[in-house]
Amino acid sequence: MDINALKDFHLIAASGGIGAASRASGKPKATLSRRLTDLEEALGVRLIERGGQRLHITEAGERLLSRTVGAIRDIDEAVESAREASANPSGWLRIAAPLLFSQLALGQLLAEFRRRYPRIYVEVIAENRMSDLVDEHFDVAIRINPHKNSTLVGRQFARDKLALVAVPALEMPLSDAQSAPAIPAIVMSTYSDGELWTVQGGERRFAPQPVMRLSSLLTVRDAVLAGAGAAMLPQSIVSQQLEKGELVCWGEADTLTELWVLHTSRRLQSPKVKAFVAFICEHYPTGWFAV
Repeated sequence: MDINALKDFHLIAASGGIGAASRASGKPKATLSRRLTDLEEALGVRLIERGGQRLHITEAGERLLSRTVGAIRDIDEAVESAREASANPSGWLRIAAPLLFSQLALGQLLAEFRRRYPRIYVEVIAENRMSDLVDEHFDVAIRINPHKNSTLVGRQFARDKLALVAVPALEMPLSDAQSAPAIPAIVMSTYSDGELWTVQGGERRFAPQPVMRLSSLLTVRDAVLAGAGAAMLPQSIVSQQLEKGELVCWGEADTLTELWVLHTSRRLQSPKVKAFVAFICEHYPTGWFAV
């Protein structure tokens, strides 16, 4: 049964005729008449007797009206509730986010988000792993340089550069596109032995000799500040130290780090997800991540 046809039958009955229903709703008489006919054909009964000056609802029509008036009211209320929820999103928003982004930015960002949307409550799981949004019941995920995945969609909201940094006391060896001098390096635990660090469009190359393998970029930064070696780090977390002269930059990498906010549905996002995606993209208007 077409719910629109049923609603138009109620409209016709309440208005006292097709013409009156058309004037009250602004719907064409032809549309109302066709929907009434379609409904009668679907049910196999006559609901309204045509002709005459007054509307005459058949016995079958009266039974249909009495049995569906509550359902129509419930549907209208549900639609209105859905529209209100879209305008005033609410409920729990569950976010999967990488550890560094959570430590540097997410607390302040979510406090501001909650001030704008006080009916949304937030739970964040901060881990450096690939969460399954569906199986683990996440609404959104924040990911760095995500792989293409047909089941997830979203938007890039910020970028960051990688910079090769060290303390001023650590002398930068001469290097060029052909040579790659060895340097004492602090690397992440994911570093592959033999990997070269290339900066300045390939004009400089260095061969890292790991002296520490660490699992946190903030810990790497602190070790660099203590003079343990050089490291390739996001510019956002060393910008203040570079400005103060506590660190020097030996060059920037060509590749960019992209930050994305992802979710599972391309169409009809839930209001809370739609609100968060729009908010986090708005929060970084320049497109660059900064602490």
